[in-house]
Amino acid sequence: MTKLTCHCGAVELRVKLAEGLTNARRCDCSFCRRRGVAAVTVHLGDLEIIRGADNLTLYTWGTGAAKHHFCKTCGIYTHHQRRSNPNEYGINMGGIDGVNPALYEPIRWDDGVNHPSDKKDP
Repeated sequence: MTKLTCHCGAVELRVKLAEGLTNARRCDCSFCRRRGVAAVTVHLGDLEIIRGADNLTLYTWGTGAAKHHFCKTCGIYTHHQRRSNPNEYGINMGGIDGVNPALYEPIRWDDGVNHPSDKKDP
């Protein structure tokens, strides 16, 4: 199990990285592009909030499928439930203890601008 924290330490998660850090990626949708964080995949059952659940705030928009969680105190994004696969979380790679995302560059970018969940039927 791996520990992830926000900047101020009010929120702590324990995650199981079944695929390690090899699946890190960024998204270029309007929200993620501004956030710029590399996210790593964690399956729904492999994330546990150890401390600070009451200090997390939720942000959704558009379809409401993606649920982004942030620390209310320091504003750091900790994790989100993915719209591309609601059975997964993306977690903030930079919040993982001992991990420097710069050492994993280049990190893949996904096309969130043209995400299939946003397509409307003709």
